[in-house]
Amino acid sequence: MASTTALFTGLSGLISNSRRLDVIGNNISNVNTTAFKSNRMQFTPTFSRNFSLGTAPGTNTGGTNPGQVGLGVTVAGTQRNFNNGAIGATGVATDVAIEGDGFFIVDVAGTRHFTRAGNFVRNPQNELVSQSGARVMGFGVDEQFNVIEGDLVPLSIPVGTLTLAEASRNVIFNGNLNASGSVGTTGSVHTGRAWFTDAALTIPVGASTDITSTDIYMSDGAGGSVLAFDSSTNPKSITISGVEKGGKDLGSKTFAFSATSVAGADANGATLGDFTDFLEDVLGLDNSGVGSSSNLGGNVTINAGGQLVITGNEGTVQDLALETADFVINTPGAGSGQPLVLQKSGSANGESVRTSFVVYDSLGTPLTIDLTFTLQQTSASGGTTWQFVAESNDNDAVSRLIGLGEVTFDATGRFTNATNQSFSITRTNGAVSPLTVNMDFNSGTDAVSSLTDSASNLAAVFQDGSPIGTLSNFSIGEDGRISGSFTNGLTRTIGLVALAKFSNPEGLVDAGDNLFRTGPNSGTPLVAKPRDFGTGRLVGGALELSNVDLSQEFINMILASTGYSAASRVITTTDKLV
Repeated sequence: MASTTALFTGLSGLISNSRRLDVIGNNISNVNTTAFKSNRMQFTPTFSRNFSLGTAPGTNTGGTNPGQVGLGVTVAGTQRNFNNGAIGATGVATDVAIEGDGFFIVDVAGTRHFTRAGNFVRNPQNELVSQSGARVMGFGVDEQFNVIEGDLVPLSIPVGTLTLAEASRNVIFNGNLNASGSVGTTGSVHTGRAWFTDAALTIPVGASTDITSTDIYMSDGAGGSVLAFDSSTNPKSITISGVEKGGKDLGSKTFAFSATSVAGADANGATLGDFTDFLEDVLGLDNSGVGSSSNLGGNVTINAGGQLVITGNEGTVQDLALETADFVINTPGAGSGQPLVLQKSGSANGESVRTSFVVYDSLGTPLTIDLTFTLQQTSASGGTTWQFVAESNDNDAVSRLIGLGEVTFDATGRFTNATNQSFSITRTNGAVSPLTVNMDFNSGTDAVSSLTDSASNLAAVFQDGSPIGTLSNFSIGEDGRISGSFTNGLTRTIGLVALAKFSNPEGLVDAGDNLFRTGPNSGTPLVAKPRDFGTGRLVGGALELSNVDLSQEFINMILASTGYSAASRVITTTDKLV
């Protein structure tokens, strides 16, 4: 009869080669699977039946070798090929390929898995997920969009829902201040009617006159007097609007004459000195010494004759245009309908230039800033000195003046120094207050000079900060950073894709759906950023292709088929033996 051993030996060949065909078929089936890693089967002979273990050489013999008959073949195991596949560009923002040995980390129902397939999509919650719904893990960002390394979190890309605004911090200027212009010596001058505390018009008012307890009189133009302000009814207020400074409207503000705070008023006070302080604030006037030689000379006073005198800042673009209609008197009870009539007796002089630009508070609110330079001194030894004034109607404080400074230039017209290069604007809308912005007048090629020209010119060539913007697009960089682009032009990091690296990736266990999980022989995953510890770099808008070599698989299939056929012949031949 046939040898039973030969039958089982042939059977082992059939089984082993059929299993090899299973592996080859799986490889060929996944030739177009994203980032698929091919597998190969390893064979090993089974134990042998020993007829003799052999003998050692002796005096009369040279020794004999063992006598053994093999009992067939068995599957030693499979070996996965983790070499990188080719990378193909797709142009899809959520597609990512790995060039290196790393693995993407995903979460499947609370269990961590690993994959090389980067064909991700976004789910309705804006989370980045795999094709099978596993959440892609990485490092999140804090409120300032700084990456928080450590704990892995599901990555989210909230396109269309994430909004962002940024406060301004820096402004850069360029231009030329005309060094041949005239030095400012005076501002515009407006003088009002004389006011008196008696009907006989003999006692002029002063800055300390309390208008809430003292009647104020003025001439009626016919040799008599008329009541200008009636002290018996309070509060009384004056609204200033329509005033222009060098053609720039200064907005609207209201002052209330009252010993206590009055709702709806921008400022309160009882004396005429309080009112003159208010006028200096709303008109942006300053007569303080700034630096070594700058003083714009702007102020509001009550002169010895009881007249209101408004002196504007030096500089032609600071010239004030004040009309009687710009002052609306809200005076309950008796009193003149218009006690504030101003006459202009002088205009502002001095080389000056003004530019306007926009900055943003922390809520993204746009704020218009006016910056004016006025020539203050031409040095005999060379160089010029200018004073700048920063103003804004959007300041939530009463004063529109938000910054002062002196800037000097040398004999070649180059910037040498500035006493102050910032301004601060008060915010009461819930934004960070005050908003402080630095001004740079000497930023490399963008610098302010002071050379002879026909006129001065100045412009803000850069300012940071932005209004509200919505995340509209994103990309994934080779370092794993997910950079989001907002509609306001800002770009911020909104997450970072993490990678895992194994000391023995061939020890990973295939979990299906292109996923792997750790195995007893894979080692512990090292979680790191792309490009660290040999994890490799990422290629956004691309996918890793399958690394199956079809030519090799066809050869292997022929060899497996031949081995299977040969094993079946062993069984057939053995069966025919008698």
